[in-house]
Amino acid sequence: MTKEMDFFIFLMEQYAFHKSTTANKVLEQLESLNLTDYVFGMYEMYHTEALDNAFSDIDAQIAKKSA
Repeated sequence: MTKEMDFFIFLMEQYAFHKSTTANKVLEQLESLNLTDYVFGMYEMYHTEALDNAFSDIDAQIAKKSA
């Protein structure tokens, strides 16, 4: 498994905990909004910042796509 995939799994688990849900539900939401590749592709930025910054960006992307 790549370091990017390891981090993506970690991020999904932490984001799900932050949102009081499951990683599966988060992934389903990202998939339905076509955001999975975006989030996965943000590895370079997300893994060097505080997780709260990644959470804020993910929330913003979900809000933008859901509007």
